[in-house]
Amino acid sequence: MTETIDTTEQVEGATKVAPRLKTRYRAEIVPALREEFAFPNVNQVPGLAKVVVNMGVGDAARDSKLIEGAIRDLSLITGQKPQVTKARKSIAQFKLREGQPIGAHTTLRGDRMWEFVDRLVSIALPRIRDFRGLSPKQFDGRGNYTFGLTEQSMFHEIDQDSIDRVRGMDITVVTTATSDDEGRSLLRHLGFPFKEN
Repeated sequence: MTETIDTTEQVEGATKVAPRLKTRYRAEIVPALREEFAFPNVNQVPGLAKVVVNMGVGDAARDSKLIEGAIRDLSLITGQKPQVTKARKSIAQFKLREGQPIGAHTTLRGDRMWEFVDRLVSIALPRIRDFRGLSPKQFDGRGNYTFGLTEQSMFHEIDQDSIDRVRGMDITVVTTATSDDEGRSLLRHLGFPFKEN
């Protein structure tokens, strides 16, 4: 099967290049996964559906400036304006009122998603101090993977000097895989550094 994959599209006179990881996925990863799981149809091969980046700011209940910092950091990291998460109900112990902003999240799809995953795997994760790999056990049973990062400074888009406080984030990678084994294999082929047991 020797077919060439066109990685460029004409968009209003400008040439748009497909993301590097997406091109690699189509050329190398799809045939490898098809062979590994013996899929009869190429459309059964699992792929990435979306990536959700969530940053919870519990202290925003007391200081509204914190949510602005989270929005700024998330928009720099993902290249997309985040949605503000608001409290669904009031909880007196946490001094929380309904409708109060408590975090921000962004859903990435398409080329932005591929570029974010490429930056995450090739630049951000290797910059973590004492990083020993991601846990291979954090799949949800349907091939989706969620993991947390403790600080935002590992992303090169964030200026180290302008960080007002350390903010962690949760990243959920939603795949079209039907099982954890398929999802794990897809993410391993994409370059996610899982710990070996």
